[in-house]
Amino acid sequence: SPGRAHPGGMMRRRTVLSLEQALSLPYATLRFVQLGWRVIRIEATPSGEGLPGDPNRYIGRNAVDDDRRTYFIAPNVGKEAIALNLKEPRGQQTLRRLVDALAVDVFCCNVIPRRYQALGIDYETLSAAKPDLIWAAISALGPGHPDVPGYDPVLQAMAGFMEITGDPDGPPMVTGVPIVDLKAGDEVYANVLLALAERAESGRGKRIDVSMLQAAASWLITTLPLVDFDCDPSEITRAGNEHRKFVPTNVYPTRDGFVYVAVGSDAQWK
Repeated sequence: SPGRAHPGGMMRRRTVLSLEQALSLPYATLRFVQLGWRVIRIEATPSGEGLPGDPNRYIGRNAVDDDRRTYFIAPNVGKEAIALNLKEPRGQQTLRRLVDALAVDVFCCNVIPRRYQALGIDYETLSAAKPDLIWAAISALGPGHPDVPGYDPVLQAMAGFMEITGDPDGPPMVTGVPIVDLKAGDEVYANVLLALAERAESGRGKRIDVSMLQAAASWLITTLPLVDFDCDPSEITRAGNEHRKFVPTNVYPTRDGFVYVAVGSDAQWK
């Protein structure tokens, strides 16, 4: 698996500590698992209020045991997990010891930015324990908006994805896949790999902040330019299963189901 070369040609396995929940960050760290890295989830200790740990543990059918259900399993397979009370100094001290003792390469989190310092997980604190640490966070709007939580369908609405999804005569609609969560996770994945490449040359760590809204907006490359060019609103809003420029492109009913035809040029038509 990818890592830094050691004498004798052996490669050191990367280690990731991740204070993660929901989907966006667990999806990112799943991609590190698929590279063969060691990923250790950090979850909250029981507080007496609600169910302990990641809320996604309790969604879906019981797959392994009562706190590893179907919705939780897929983005977390192959990971380890520990519980730390980061609201207490002892828990924060334990986290810093882990960062050092495990030679952690990457620390990730997806709590709201206002909580970074209070939990002792901010870049300044953890990089003091390991100066070449790569630190990556996902939040709704980035650290400039520290109190804003982020959920995929809300960000789809904010970014305009719902305005361009669905039937033109129907209401705005979320997509069938949580694409903002997944896009934000891919941004962490790509930027961590870039930071590791840069660290191999400079020896320095890096702070990475991923805004879910900015990540979503980056995928509007076929829509936002049309706004800038004063295109007709019909060219920008919902088009159902049609393409706004290429015909025939649509879902067509047949005797035994539906077929999708997409033709992008006269040559393809022929």
